[in-house]
Amino acid sequence: MKLKQFEQQCGYVFGLTFANGEFIEADLAPLIAKHVDASELTSARIDQDWGCLEFNNGAVDIEPNTLYQWAESHNPH
Repeated sequence: MKLKQFEQQCGYVFGLTFANGEFIEADLAPLIAKHVDASELTSARIDQDWGCLEFNNGAVDIEPNTLYQWAESHNPH
């Protein structure tokens, strides 16, 4: 499930919109905090070919299916 759009909301909390149109808000800290410092969160972008969320010019990325499953199971709402 490719990521189509995102917005960083507060710290490691991101609003994620997937290819199916589903919007999920999720705290990604447990998933990426060891690899992406809070000061580097603004480097987030979507890889247009793969639909993954990546940081630091692609040095860290989250595969779209992993991101979707994480977001669904860690949705605070």
